[in-house]
Amino acid sequence: MSTRPTLLVIAHGSRDPRHAATVAALRARVRKRRPGLRVEVGYLDFNAPRVPRVLERLSAEGVRNVVALPLLLTRAFHAKSDIPGVLREAAARLPLLTVHQADVLGPSLLLTGALERRLEEAGLRPGDHRSTGVVLASAGSSDPEAIAVIAEIAREWRRTADWCAVRPAFASASLPRTADAVRELRAEGVQRVAVAPYVIAPGFLPDRIAAGAREARADILAPVLGAAPNWPGCCCALRPGRPGPLPRRRGGADRLSDTDRHRLAAARPAPRLIRAGQGQGRSGAGRVRSPSPPAAPRVRRRAPSRRP
Repeated sequence: MSTRPTLLVIAHGSRDPRHAATVAALRARVRKRRPGLRVEVGYLDFNAPRVPRVLERLSAEGVRNVVALPLLLTRAFHAKSDIPGVLREAAARLPLLTVHQADVLGPSLLLTGALERRLEEAGLRPGDHRSTGVVLASAGSSDPEAIAVIAEIAREWRRTADWCAVRPAFASASLPRTADAVRELRAEGVQRVAVAPYVIAPGFLPDRIAAGAREARADILAPVLGAAPNWPGCCCALRPGRPGPLPRRRGGADRLSDTDRHRLAAARPAPRLIRAGQGQGRSGAGRVRSPSPPAAPRVRRRAPSRRP
């Protein structure tokens, strides 16, 4: 029996073989960064092994604690519904196993650092920020919270990295599309336009982002985040806390001050206990700890009137 936590990276899965190859490369980077940590991968769909099978195998091998890390950048449907449901069902069948669901990976200073690294690999020079407008292109979601988070990342990234402008764009479900965001920046007179795909692995939607960038003749198109060197830090920063604005960096995209590192390590909501079968009319012996939802977008509201 092992009481040491095992990290289970949960990926969505894809028919595109590049997706699984990227996840495998990411797993290898995390293992290299944390050689004493057991790292497993499970998929929700399309690829094997599926998450329930991995949990069954771990339980049979004597593992008692699992940290399930969604390989997702925003809290949308998969993070709020699919993954908690899969983990609850597995926990109900595996009474000796306790699963702690970690929060999604973003927003994170390391992720925006990885985006900048990818843009530099595509030809952008570090001194070109102030003359460059960036399209932050994500896969898209019908979840308003996820869309609001992408917009907030765009605003904060412009502030912290001194871009000329940063515009969010989406490959599905929401507008604007990548090509439209590129044209909007051109119409505003931006000298140089770069497209930064805010996606983890290649696939259908990332290909749509790339097609939109080429259609609108963007000057620079970065590759997807992939197994960037910053990823192990994102996957291992699983401490409780509340996300805050991205601190301003000096001296390079992946060089963090001690203060920035402390804030980054604290950018994870504290977990709350969800018992197997909760809300389904039955009890279960297994346990799943899920992250509390992040604070809602900041909106100033007037206090209600106290007049009788």
